Amino acid sequence: MGFRCGIVGLPNVGKSTLFNALLSTMQAEAANYPFCTIEPNVGRVPVPDERLEKLAVIAGSAQLIPTQLEFVDIAGLVRGASKGEGLGNKFLSHIREVDAILYVVRCFEDGDVVHVEGKVDPLRDADIVETELLLADLESLERRLPTLQKKAKGGDKDAQEQVGLVERVFKVVGDGRPARSVELRDHNEKRLLDLLQLLTAKPVMFVCNVDEGSAANGNALSAAVATMAATRAAPCVVVSARIEAEISVLPTAEEKNEFLDSLGLNETGLSRVIRAGYRLLDLVTYFTIGPKEARAWTVPAGTPAPQAAGVIHSDFEKGFIRAETISYADYLAFGGEGGAKKAGKFRLEGKEYEVQDGDVLHFRFGA
Repeated sequence: MGFRCGIVGLPNVGKSTLFNALLSTMQAEAANYPFCTIEPNVGRVPVPDERLEKLAVIAGSAQLIPTQLEFVDIAGLVRGASKGEGLGNKFLSHIREVDAILYVVRCFEDGDVVHVEGKVDPLRDADIVETELLLADLESLERRLPTLQKKAKGGDKDAQEQVGLVERVFKVVGDGRPARSVELRDHNEKRLLDLLQLLTAKPVMFVCNVDEGSAANGNALSAAVATMAATRAAPCVVVSARIEAEISVLPTAEEKNEFLDSLGLNETGLSRVIRAGYRLLDLVTYFTIGPKEARAWTVPAGTPAPQAAGVIHSDFEKGFIRAETISYADYLAFGGEGGAKKAGKFRLEGKEYEVQDGDVLHFRFGA
């Protein structure tokens, strides 16, 4: 099961530099001209989680395997993309393939790096991106709605089920608000909204790319973005792509930590981006722990135990019997599985159990 975050923004805001640092490689060319990223570059990165190391120590696990997120570096968008400007439809199609969107906005001044709009203004940049996605969604809904309404009047049950929601979404998007702001009445409406594949229905996060001196506390530009993001109930993370790029090429963890200390930073901005992206997708982590390996697994919040088991292997889901379950806190408090059992903290959960973040699980299944 893969979860993809698309990195988007105007040209020359630092997207590809951030992506390169994210993967500790130079997979995406970072050049001072628009559209240097023609095809989306994709990479998987581990999600930092200190719980995995602590569990592995208790169990004496020989290997640690963290869970991962997939990041996609998408070519820069320009004003008019919804009408085909720049890379237009190709850009929009790449966004449709991701689960969440990271808006990278430029919050630094640099005379050597031109801005496609002529002036640094992260709020305007964010509005340009959102407007183009809104216009693309509006065009999609305008094509879809009349046919849906006609089918609904003709007695088509599927159309009748969808038309009310689509009409509400159409009004919201037409008013200049993203589809994700529509109030959904139940899980079925959430499912129907997902089927529409609207760009503005995807969750978003703002990543403020600041100068090196502002990496620890941000600056006035990033503060303005944070305020705007709060009004949209969206997370906002401050990073310096240049610093992250420098850190990514340091050979040892000690050198990286020393460099961070010299800048007054406790962790990399990329670690914050990864964790925030993980939360944005409403994901939870469960663990499988043993002498050979300690491994983290990713599932959406609310996933029943059989489907969570299926992430490991489809046979686990098909033949699911029970999930042997210990919470992370109990595993630590009682020194592992044996101690948790003695303390009565070992549970057997059935098919209806929804996996919780931090669960240590062992699945029982039949052939």
